[in-house]
Amino acid sequence: MSPPLFPADTKAVVFDAYGTLFDVHSAVARHTSQVGPEAARLSEIWRAKQLEYSWVLSLAGRYRPFWSLTELALDYAFARCPSADYSVRPLLLDAYRSLDAYPEVRAALQGLRAKGLRTAILSNGDPAMLSAAVNSADLAGSFDAVLSVEAAKIFKTSPDAYQLAIEELSLNEDEIVFVSSNRWDVAGAAAFGFTAIWVNRLGLPDEYGDLAPRAVIDTLEGLL
Repeated sequence: MSPPLFPADTKAVVFDAYGTLFDVHSAVARHTSQVGPEAARLSEIWRAKQLEYSWVLSLAGRYRPFWSLTELALDYAFARCPSADYSVRPLLLDAYRSLDAYPEVRAALQGLRAKGLRTAILSNGDPAMLSAAVNSADLAGSFDAVLSVEAAKIFKTSPDAYQLAIEELSLNEDEIVFVSSNRWDVAGAAAFGFTAIWVNRLGLPDEYGDLAPRAVIDTLEGLL
């Protein structure tokens, strides 16, 4: 028999933002026809390079705001997709500030809060990015805290990034459930000591077997 989704001591559910609450590919999806036939490939490269830059900088002991990495990654993606229309770049960046929230996000947050659980975001995004995303999705007021790793000047999966949730919420590791669609993020949270849940929207194979999530769900509806 599977254990309960949330341990008995759970007091807060902390969410990753990009890919978990907000669809990172919705920016390109809004302008597919203008980008051209390489739109899907451009979007995949953009996301992959954005994350790669964050990991390389963290390992090198350096930090740049996530928005800067987002811009650099998009330029790299355009360089890799020569048929894509570069004139769409400003539109894509504007769209990234207001990414679509997944359709079940609002109900999931409301359901968790109705159970007496606190909710928060812990994201690589810088504060301005997160504020824009939350407001554009009309989710202001749905969180007890919206936390950016900028306060620690290092990206996830550094323990210093996850520590921000401990300090802001004044809770212990075993009182926080961390939810992410990014398996590497789930691994980092599990290594830190959080109860981690993986939102495997795409049905991807598991990795990081020694840092397993407590549960795997298809969408955030699985939290309720």
